[in-house]
Amino acid sequence: MDYRIFGRTNWSVSEIGYGMWGMGGWKESDDIHSAKSLDLAVEHGVNFFDTAWGYGEGHSERLLGQLLKRYPNRKLYTASKIPPKNFKWPAKPEYLFEESYPTEHILDYTHRTLKNLDSEQIDLMQFHTWDDAWTDREEWKRAVEDLKKAGKIAAMGISVNRWEPENGIEALKTGLFDAVQVIYNIFDQAPEDVLFPLCKEHNIAVIARVPFDEGTLTGNITRETTFPEGDWRGTYFVPENLNASADKADLLRPLVPQGMTMAEMALRFILMNSDVSTIIPGMRKQRNVLSNVGTSDGKGLPGKLYEELRKHRWERKPTAWSQ
Repeated sequence: MDYRIFGRTNWSVSEIGYGMWGMGGWKESDDIHSAKSLDLAVEHGVNFFDTAWGYGEGHSERLLGQLLKRYPNRKLYTASKIPPKNFKWPAKPEYLFEESYPTEHILDYTHRTLKNLDSEQIDLMQFHTWDDAWTDREEWKRAVEDLKKAGKIAAMGISVNRWEPENGIEALKTGLFDAVQVIYNIFDQAPEDVLFPLCKEHNIAVIARVPFDEGTLTGNITRETTFPEGDWRGTYFVPENLNASADKADLLRPLVPQGMTMAEMALRFILMNSDVSTIIPGMRKQRNVLSNVGTSDGKGLPGKLYEELRKHRWERKPTAWSQ
């Protein structure tokens, strides 16, 4: 496993982190298998784990807390997210600050997370949604400063909305955020335009989420793909999105090198960008852990292939189904 410096925190974090959404409450989620996958990740050098209260109303956080107990002598970096008070994802311009992150709500859910982790401090707390219209509100600024002074959080970040990588720029300029979590992958290269240069200038860590475009970049999504009832992906891959995503994936299939999967190619593409501090793929199954951590070998991708993949940038705008 290779490690990268996590912005101004100077933490040395695994460039392949662990996204724990799938352990919160998706169909077929199994705590025993989840624990084995988490253990396997630690054994292979993963030390950054990203969860949220919203992943199973704290269930995923409790799994992370149990992991910390199993490895008391290893430094595992913990990251979680405060849900918006209205429990609506993503943030929309019409959502008032008072509906999203009033002071008492910030403090309450930070303490809930600490209880779930059974820890006095979390390394990174994040706002799970964000709209830059809230930037000038003093309430969240004081809450973040107070939590840091009290030792409850070591660092603070935001998770920006899907396909809105610049809706957070003003907040990052305040100097109060140490990290930003953003969708970045072969299709979603827009963060490179404005967000990444700003983060580099201010030494803000970048967490790349959704590296597989919710499954499209694993190569497993086709026009015929269906999802079990209750699976979130069924509401995301509506026909309009499923068909377009499958067509985009088909264009990539001829580019996948022999002996490499599309998922591996997708992770290696992101690892080629030194502005990224860590990637947080979901990996509930042990075989996914092994394949994902295996990409952290310093090899990246051949230059010609990397430049070809850059041509597959897909400009998308938020819609009713993009969530």
